[in-house]
Amino acid sequence: MVKHIVSFKLRGTTEERREAAEAFKSALLALPSQIEVLEGMEVGINENPAEDWDIVLTATVPTMADVAVYATHPAHVAAASIIAPCREARACVDYEVK
Repeated sequence: MVKHIVSFKLRGTTEERREAAEAFKSALLALPSQIEVLEGMEVGINENPAEDWDIVLTATVPTMADVAVYATHPAHVAAASIIAPCREARACVDYEVK
């Protein structure tokens, strides 16, 4: 099993960032029913105003190759487009759970 963890920092006012994060979260949580290799999805929106990163996701897929299947799936691409206009930074870690 592979964990795909991605954090995003967004641009805009607090309200704009929160609105984008909420819309992105909703779209991400719908993905497991649309992408066959996606075994699970957890999404969190930062509640700590002292921190700079806005949203984090943890996706679970069977293999490292499935990360690419997930990433290029049209439903994932559509979800990612929600925050594309306000995305300032992205950080990602993929690791295998044995």
